[in-house]
Amino acid sequence: MTIGAYLEEFHGLPVLDFADAASADALPDAAAVAWRVSGATYRDGDDPEWGGLFEDFLKTVDTHRVRAIVVGGWEDAYDTSSAAIVTALIAANDRLTGLEAVFLGDMTVEDCEISWIVQSDVTPLLAAYPALRELGVRGGSGLAFPSVRHAGLETLVVETGGLGAEVVRGIAGSDLPALERLELWLGTDEYGGDSSPADLAPLLSGEAFPALRSLGLCNSVIEDQVAAAVASAPVVARLDRLDLSMGVLTDEGAAALLDGQPLTHLRELDLAHHYLSEAMRERLTAALAPHGVRVVLDDPQEPEDDGDGDVWRYVAVAE
Repeated sequence: MTIGAYLEEFHGLPVLDFADAASADALPDAAAVAWRVSGATYRDGDDPEWGGLFEDFLKTVDTHRVRAIVVGGWEDAYDTSSAAIVTALIAANDRLTGLEAVFLGDMTVEDCEISWIVQSDVTPLLAAYPALRELGVRGGSGLAFPSVRHAGLETLVVETGGLGAEVVRGIAGSDLPALERLELWLGTDEYGGDSSPADLAPLLSGEAFPALRSLGLCNSVIEDQVAAAVASAPVVARLDRLDLSMGVLTDEGAAALLDGQPLTHLRELDLAHHYLSEAMRERLTAALAPHGVRVVLDDPQEPEDDGDGDVWRYVAVAE
């Protein structure tokens, strides 16, 4: 699976491309949409640079009413980090006084493979916008997230084909007392995903993020190990949604889940894109569905046998 479509909704708002809106007869209420500001990753001579587009956006839109911004592509995003984008957003914090949500890197595979997107340290955005409630990032290359404190962040989503252990430790060690939803695409070591369940310890222990209700540890090549760690993690007792989808989850990981602490309090257990046998799927459903848990078992996968005795299983999004 690759990312083949742009965000259509963000922060509960429909996403509107600024370039399209600017050419229309009238702009919508600036607070009614999430504004997508996007440049070309493979830029021709006449294509505007992202910085110029953002300046036009600031001049055109009632910036004090803007609630959400989706940063799409920027020139040479496969080679040039998001640092200048982060700096530009920070410099505009005296104008974007109502900003609640930022997504950084809404690019499809045609714009830039997810593993190619070069990010940067995104935590200065949190310092510049104390009222920010939602932050989304796509791409793990160059991404930094040293531990921070932010009193208001409610949702943090990091989508990668490989999330570095240092970033995982930085997020897990952050002080985010309002965080309700955390989703990390852990990925594969082929693309920098070198974390282990030990790096998630402050999170799994329940010591971090007291408001957390939805946890996604997704798209992991070690999903069985993640599931085993989650099975006894104190944080699970406070969740209403657990997402272990998109990864290499086999019967071993699912059995660990079922043999661990009760999961019958969950509203949803998402295991989509899995390598579970039919017998294990039936076992999961029988154990949880009668308690009202929605067990998502879509997109079953079959391992690939290369004929030499090697069996290959893949995460949903890697390169």
